[in-house]
Amino acid sequence: MINRFSFPTRIIFGAGALRELGGEAKLLNIARPLLVTDRGVVACGLAAQVLEEARRAGLSPTLFEDVNPNPVEKNILDGLEAYRRGNCDGVIGLGGGSAIDVAKAIRLVVTHPFPLEQYDDKIDGGVNIRANIPPMIAMATTAGTGSEVGRSTVIILKSNERKTVIFSPFLMPNVALADPELTVGMPPKITAGTGLDALTHNVEAYLALGYHPLCDAIALQGAKLSMQNLARAVANGKDLEARSNMMMAAMMGAVAFQKGLGAVHSLAHPLSSIANLHHGTTNGILLPHVLEFNRTTSESRLRDLAIAMELEGAQGTAAEAAMALIERLRQLLSEVGIPSTLSALGVTRDLIPVLALKAMEDACHQSNPRRCTETDMIMLYEKAF
Repeated sequence: MINRFSFPTRIIFGAGALRELGGEAKLLNIARPLLVTDRGVVACGLAAQVLEEARRAGLSPTLFEDVNPNPVEKNILDGLEAYRRGNCDGVIGLGGGSAIDVAKAIRLVVTHPFPLEQYDDKIDGGVNIRANIPPMIAMATTAGTGSEVGRSTVIILKSNERKTVIFSPFLMPNVALADPELTVGMPPKITAGTGLDALTHNVEAYLALGYHPLCDAIALQGAKLSMQNLARAVANGKDLEARSNMMMAAMMGAVAFQKGLGAVHSLAHPLSSIANLHHGTTNGILLPHVLEFNRTTSESRLRDLAIAMELEGAQGTAAEAAMALIERLRQLLSEVGIPSTLSALGVTRDLIPVLALKAMEDACHQSNPRRCTETDMIMLYEKAF
């Protein structure tokens, strides 16, 4: 069944949503889209499927597949060249968060000048972004970042070699075609890693500092959907109900984290830019340790999350419920085949000082419920080894 929402952007959700591509492109006056994706999506045949649908609808797409798993500035430069070469008039982002983030950044630089540093959210660079950017359709092939409904793009810039967040309401795709059938072929390892990203977004958003009851409510339900469906989706990739619920959880996480994130993301971002690790996977490994760290400030909110997830032990004291949540997260890592340590992913302890320095440069920890120092970051990395 196809469902239509207008929150926060227009969402067409359900199996078969891909078939709405032509009609949506027409509404946005897109005739020559740049299809931004990655080589993995091309190799598995999903890009060909979308190109076929686009051509069937009378569109003349240009394919751009040079997107890194952890996007870098060169991807944006190359994409801009492809956009101009194809005389494009809009963008389709197809893939996980990386491809959709690159698609957002390409549409930004079509009308906004370099350098990208001037748009860094850390310096409130979003005030430099205007509405005059090309239209965009987003189609996720993973259930993780929720970038298809998000206002941000995250790119590793050449000048600072860190994941840089660019945030503006104008970056939000005009429409998200959320088709869970596009995620059915996702391998278990990628399903697990991206799903842990969605879970972490919802959990950190709920714990983040600030007053935002709307985001809080969304985060609680998104956390519940993640916890109750991720292991199912990993165990059986053809479980369309689990895939649908994870896709919704990912979008809910992206909506919720406009409130803010936390130390998990500040710790995880350098592991992508320096060690080239999968972002969601490292989020999952770090999450239990950061929640332990946050217990002194957040036990009642951790209990809320445990209750929402319907965990055994959630009805005890706040301390008992918080521990039940942390232990359940550790168990979930095992269930979905993700190691519990960074060392299992090849990270070595000699990287910790530079990782901790980069983690402190990352803005996400500023909304963590417990203040973080560089010493804290070193300690949390150590615990994750």
